[in-house]
Amino acid sequence: MTLIEHLPVLVITIPILASLLILVAGWWDRRFCYPISLVTILSQFGAAVIILAQVMREGPIRYHLGGWAPPLGIELAIDSFNGFVLVTILLLAAATAIYARRSVEHEIGPEKTVSFYVLFQLLVTGLVGMTITGDIFNLYVFLEISSIAAYTLIASARKPRSYLASFNYLILGSIAGGFILIGTGNLYAATGALNMLDMARLLPASFELATVHAGFLFLVIGYSIKAAFFPLHIWLPDAYAESPSAVTILISTVMSKVSVYALLRIIFTIFTTAYIIDVFPVTGFILFIATVAMIAGAVLAIAQSDLKRMLAYSSVSQIGYIMFALGVANQVALEGGILHILGHAVMKGCLFMVAGLIIYRVGTSRLSDLEGIAKVMPISCAAFALAGASMIGIPPTIGFMSKYYLVLGALEAGHWAYAAILLLGSLLAVGYIWRFIEIAYFRGNRDGGRRARTLEAPASMLAPMVVLALLCLFLGIFVEGLMEIVGPAAALLLGGA
Repeated sequence: MTLIEHLPVLVITIPILASLLILVAGWWDRRFCYPISLVTILSQFGAAVIILAQVMREGPIRYHLGGWAPPLGIELAIDSFNGFVLVTILLLAAATAIYARRSVEHEIGPEKTVSFYVLFQLLVTGLVGMTITGDIFNLYVFLEISSIAAYTLIASARKPRSYLASFNYLILGSIAGGFILIGTGNLYAATGALNMLDMARLLPASFELATVHAGFLFLVIGYSIKAAFFPLHIWLPDAYAESPSAVTILISTVMSKVSVYALLRIIFTIFTTAYIIDVFPVTGFILFIATVAMIAGAVLAIAQSDLKRMLAYSSVSQIGYIMFALGVANQVALEGGILHILGHAVMKGCLFMVAGLIIYRVGTSRLSDLEGIAKVMPISCAAFALAGASMIGIPPTIGFMSKYYLVLGALEAGHWAYAAILLLGSLLAVGYIWRFIEIAYFRGNRDGGRRARTLEAPASMLAPMVVLALLCLFLGIFVEGLMEIVGPAAALLLGGA
């Protein structure tokens, strides 16, 4: 076999080895930690692009670890859906890694540098493993790897509130993990299989069992907590607001998206649309909660006085858009939901990078202290405006395109009222995005201007922010290319296994 054929396992094993190398090299000189981490994640991103290209050219990849085929062996399975998600999470992980160097130096003590990059690498490893595993139990294992790393990274900030945020996330994350493990056990009891494709093949014979219904509910609730789906989002605001900027960017852009991916994968691949529509109809309830999430998250974001906390609550609203696609459960809506996974990751990554730059230069993210900040940080505020326009859904941004497909899918399914509520949620997004724009551009220059330095930001922090801001525009303009991946991914989900 060639090296390219081994890329699915290398994209997991290389970062594990890199985390060990970072630990050893850090004992010698902690300056080695950052370049090792950056090179590793950039290599993973390159491998992910190659894997996705191969999947789109030749079809799904099935990699059997150790040469053992399921059900005895563990399988890595990559199709157009998780190949797309894999590229998305590693794109944002690479952008975060570039951004992290100066941010970590500013917000985390030098004695924590080595452990930070080790855990950063393990977090990415867990998320990659969750994305490409074909085994439902290993999905749980990789989830726990990424979660433990996330709990610790959130607590790495130099403030007591980050410890409380980490502890709250730990408690709710442990509850979620327990639910997921119980749900996995229920499905194993019903089918005798852990491989997702085997489970999907065997499960229909047991669709009427209470064990299967209970397993479904445990899994949906567990992954909904991890994805911060309203009203199970209560861990999210503190975790995003109180963690170091680089950690906030990573967990807000990719960790919640991978949990949403896991939820979609389990529902559509293992249970299939036949189960959620005919046997155990839940799509209507999910659609209702998703629309509530859109409105409630936006309203809570408008009410905040801190920029990071405002963006945190907006994530609750945006997760609602992705779950809206699950509730509608047709081809067009799912295309919009999958597209929004990428769109929201890029938008929110850019917005939190702006927040991190403001903290780096001004020392605070309180909105009342940021009057006139655009005069001293024009590039950052322009990036915020562009990403914010995408968050609202202004054409031709990627945010507009994903919401366009969601609305079309809802109308196609006859959900006119829900489509109207989706548009109302976009209008509410104007409230919190414009609030920052108005403070930054149209109010007097108080603490923000006096406390910021002459140079806006280091190039290593500005560059990934600007790239993500431009991607918000270019991905929307050139969306046809993305739809060549997103369309087959949505069709694959609707077709089940």
